[in-house]
Amino acid sequence: MILHIDMDAFYAAIEQRDQPELRGKPVVVGGSKTGRGVVAAASYEARRFGIHSAMPGRRAAQLCPDAIFVRGRIDHYAAVGRQVREIFHRYTPLVQPLSLDEAFLDVTGSARLHGDGVTIGHAIKQAIAKELNLVASVGVAPLKFVAKIASDLEKPNGFVVVRPDDVIAFLDPLPIKRLWGVGRVGQANLKQSGLHRIGDIRRSDRDGLVRRFGSWGDHIWKLANAIDPRGVVPDRTAKQISHERTFSVDMTDVEMLRAVVSHLCEQVCHRLRHHHRRCKTVTLKYRREDFRTYSRSRTLATVTDSTSQIMAVAMELLAEMRQAQPRPVRLIGVSAGSLTTGDQAEQMSLFELTEDNQSQQKVDSVVDELADRLGRDTVYRATSHDWIHRKKEES
Repeated sequence: MILHIDMDAFYAAIEQRDQPELRGKPVVVGGSKTGRGVVAAASYEARRFGIHSAMPGRRAAQLCPDAIFVRGRIDHYAAVGRQVREIFHRYTPLVQPLSLDEAFLDVTGSARLHGDGVTIGHAIKQAIAKELNLVASVGVAPLKFVAKIASDLEKPNGFVVVRPDDVIAFLDPLPIKRLWGVGRVGQANLKQSGLHRIGDIRRSDRDGLVRRFGSWGDHIWKLANAIDPRGVVPDRTAKQISHERTFSVDMTDVEMLRAVVSHLCEQVCHRLRHHHRRCKTVTLKYRREDFRTYSRSRTLATVTDSTSQIMAVAMELLAEMRQAQPRPVRLIGVSAGSLTTGDQAEQMSLFELTEDNQSQQKVDSVVDELADRLGRDTVYRATSHDWIHRKKEES
């Protein structure tokens, strides 16, 4: 069985734990009532007023004048996140973190030691509450995406179990937005076809969905029919590391697309270096507004974890893709593949500029350190600025 564990209002909950006078009150982490900052997290008391992450602080103050704004402590949250992951690893080595506050766990091989998935889920939830005085929501299911859906259904402090024989009955009545990869545009397109619930997709003609939506149509049909071979893969054993972005409005602006690719490369490379991995291939994933999906890959001369090198290749792939597929874009993704560990022997190039490589390594090191301390979207390359600025404006 697979568990999806999600810490409830993680940053805000830590602040309420550490400052008892904040408990039961609307707490906003990050931003301010008068400044230009954005909300990093909000307690459930604040969420009742419509406050959410990435919202401008001024807007949060308008929605809840009594909200208490506290300064974020990313180093502290990361340290608590490591304590949470230490609890996970007591029960299984197969832990796939998605962020500081959520992860997938495959506990199939742990049954003899710790009991079935339900027993382990309760044990982890209780350990987090007892040792860290925090609350987690847990989903238990035979498939990753079903476990993710289950953990979201009864937050906060939820615990939802989906038995193998009950997966279809569990999925059928849920709205289509619950499926991974179905955003606002996808919902609108599916609803135009009369598909409102996951069961509607399951009962649809598979070939018809493919004709209308391409590979994405096949993907959602498989999920609706509980067909999902993806397992829990820790970053240390992953074959590739990737990030992608689905746009709320189809994009045609080439410079903005370049800014998105730049931002995705920064995220991918940060994870590469964090897990001491290097890559030999770079792939660009590209989905048009009609849901047709394409990809282009390039093999590098030597393995690398350099943001500048990987970004340069990704930008070339984007230019090639725009020439071949100039229609509006719904999704862009960047992945680093053919991964090696940082301690493996590396074939050096006779023609590389050593000083330049060393300079880039120093830049990457400084950016990683500042991003870990201040947050991913506070320190970034100039090429990413347009996209990050747009994200904040949209928020």
